[in-house]
Amino acid sequence: MQFESIIVMLVVGALAGWLSGRIMKGRGFGVVGNVIVGVVGAFLAGMIFPALGVSVGGGFIASIIYATIGSVILLFVIGLVKRA
Repeated sequence: MQFESIIVMLVVGALAGWLSGRIMKGRGFGVVGNVIVGVVGAFLAGMIFPALGVSVGGGFIASIIYATIGSVILLFVIGLVKRA
């Protein structure tokens, strides 16, 4: 993996984590936590969406949409686990 790829992944993760924190009404984990949630959410969406046959497309905006949806799902699951 090249250095530029890592930077883009972190930027997409940060944006997705921030957006998912806004969507889920303050369930964010701070800057570093949001980046981690965004990257893990992107990985989660990358596994779930192809299995369901859903395709958002390619490019930077599609990556942010993918990662944001995955991050929202991840925050929802974390919220369910915290309640239990």
